Amino acid sequence: MTDSDLTRHAVEWLAASRLGGGPTERMPDELMPRTVEEGYALQHRLNAHLTQAGFGPVVGHKIGCTTQVMQDYMKIDQPCAGEIFATMEFHEQADVQIDLYHRIGIEVEIGALLSHDLAGEERFDRGSVGGYVEAVLPAVELVDDRYVDYPSLPVPMLIADNFFNSGAVLGAPLLNWDNLDLGGVSGTLYIDGEEAGTGVGADILGHPFEALAWLANLRQAQERPLRAGEFVLLGSIVKTVHFDAPARCVADLGELGRVEVSFV
Repeated sequence: MTDSDLTRHAVEWLAASRLGGGPTERMPDELMPRTVEEGYALQHRLNAHLTQAGFGPVVGHKIGCTTQVMQDYMKIDQPCAGEIFATMEFHEQADVQIDLYHRIGIEVEIGALLSHDLAGEERFDRGSVGGYVEAVLPAVELVDDRYVDYPSLPVPMLIADNFFNSGAVLGAPLLNWDNLDLGGVSGTLYIDGEEAGTGVGADILGHPFEALAWLANLRQAQERPLRAGEFVLLGSIVKTVHFDAPARCVADLGELGRVEVSFV
């Protein structure tokens, strides 16, 4: 097969689970992205395919493994980025039907809404990216373990498949965030009224905007810079919790706000 044929088969392999197929198995060696860079290139092709399949345009981004709790949980020591589609964006409260997913889970996040394209600077850092943020917000990432055995899969394959993302629930944006200590923001996940995990903004690479700068530099290097109007989930401060039975969840990020998700 030609390289084009191999890429098409790789896209179809990853898309099958999200288009009504069964759990994703390990990709054959001839289809497997061998490096992180190849993983992101395949992600780009996959997302164009999913957009055409009805998922809508990419409207946001997620960054996984930006906190020690998630790196320990995933046994992955580097941030990993994915993209989020318009049909998977919810606001403030969402009812999520468990049986539409393979193994649905929830993560508590701090999010950023972008005011300008993050392009043109030699290199972004924690200090400079704040000038591109219109608002910060509380958020929940919906993650789906759509794999037969994800721990056995290499990181480039997980990156290619948007690193588990299956949606985002965004809280009310906070426009006057300049005086807010984002590193000190605390977040707690409650499940049916019981505390299920807690963390603080500083758990995200020392400060949430360190994660935003990392992603801005990554996407600029890939010549696909972050765009005004998009949102970014900067990393989970609480270990992922998966659900196979109905539950009501509240992600409470204190002065930043809260988000509610009901699994039904």
